[in-house]
Amino acid sequence: MYRKLRAGAVVVGAALLVSACSSGGKDKDGSSSPPVKQQPKSADPFWVNPDSKAAQAVAALEEDGKGDEADKVRKIAEQPSGEWILPENAQEQARGYTEAAEKADRDALLVLYNIPHRDCGQYSGGGAADGNAYREWIDQVAAGIGDRPATVILEPDAVQHMVDNCTPEQFHEERYDLLKGAIGKLQSLKNTTVYLDAGNAGWGKPDQIFQPLQWSGIDQADGFSVNVSNFYTTDDSVKYGKELSAKVGNKPFVIDTSRNGNGPYTAGSADERWCNPPGRALGETPTTKTGDPLVKAYLWVKRPGESDGTCKGGPKAGEWWGAYAMKLADAAN
Repeated sequence: MYRKLRAGAVVVGAALLVSACSSGGKDKDGSSSPPVKQQPKSADPFWVNPDSKAAQAVAALEEDGKGDEADKVRKIAEQPSGEWILPENAQEQARGYTEAAEKADRDALLVLYNIPHRDCGQYSGGGAADGNAYREWIDQVAAGIGDRPATVILEPDAVQHMVDNCTPEQFHEERYDLLKGAIGKLQSLKNTTVYLDAGNAGWGKPDQIFQPLQWSGIDQADGFSVNVSNFYTTDDSVKYGKELSAKVGNKPFVIDTSRNGNGPYTAGSADERWCNPPGRALGETPTTKTGDPLVKAYLWVKRPGESDGTCKGGPKAGEWWGAYAMKLADAAN
C-alpha cells in the first residue's frame, strides 16, 4: 500500500487567509450559499482548508447549478484533511497552512512525505535527493511552522517499507537516522505534535514493526499513525494500534478514517487493492472525541476524492477525481 502525494502548486500565505471568500456558490434558487465552514472546535480542533480541491469542486458545481452534486462533495470539503507538504517551498507552505489555521483558531494537520527512496519507485516514487537534502527540508518545514499549533503525520510507509524490504537494506540505517532526526527537530517546536507512521491492520503483525519504530525514534514522538491512505475498518485499526502500542511504551495513536467506511477491497489483484478501489465509503468524520484514551483522534490524513494513481481509470496521484469523490460520499453512512 502506497501513499499519494498531492500534485500541482500549493496556494499559501495571504491567499489562504482570504480564500474562504471565494469558496461559496449559489443554490438552485439563486441565493448565495455559505462558504466552506469549520467544524465545531470542541469536537474537531483541526482546520478545514476553504480552498481545498474539494472546496473548489463544490464552488464549481454550484456555479454550474448542480446543487445536489455539490452537496455530496461538501461532505468532504467541510471536514479537515491533511495538507501534504510538497518538496518545493516547504517553509512557505508550512507557514501558510499554519497561519491560516491559527487565524481560524484551529490546528493545522500536516503530512510530511519526502523521505529519500520514497514509495519504492511506485506511483508516488521520489522523495528528497539524499539525506542532507531531507534534513534541509525538515528544517524548512520546522521554520515554517514556528510556534503555531500543528499536528504532523511523519512519513507514511517509511518504516513499513523497511520491514517488508520494499526499501533496499542499504538505505535502512540512514532512514532510521533521518526519521529520528525529523522527530527531534519537530518536537523542539513549541506547539507541534508528531505521529510517526506505523502501517496498517492488513499489512502485518505488530511484532514485525515495533523494533523498527523504536530504531526510528518512536520514544521521542507523541505517538504513531495507522491506516494512512488505506481502508481497514476502524475496529481493526484500533485492535492493531493497541497491540502495537503495548510494545512501544503504550504510545497513543491516530487512525486515518477518510475512506474506511466499507472496509478494504477484497477483489481484483491483491497488489493493487489499495489503489482507487471501487465501492468504498467515507469513514468516521474527524474528531478527537474517540472515547478511548489511547486513540487520540480519527483523522482524514488522505484527502478523499484525490486519486491514488493511474489505476482503475483514475487520473494521476493527487489529482481530483470528482466521480470517485461522489461515490465515496454516496456510500457513507
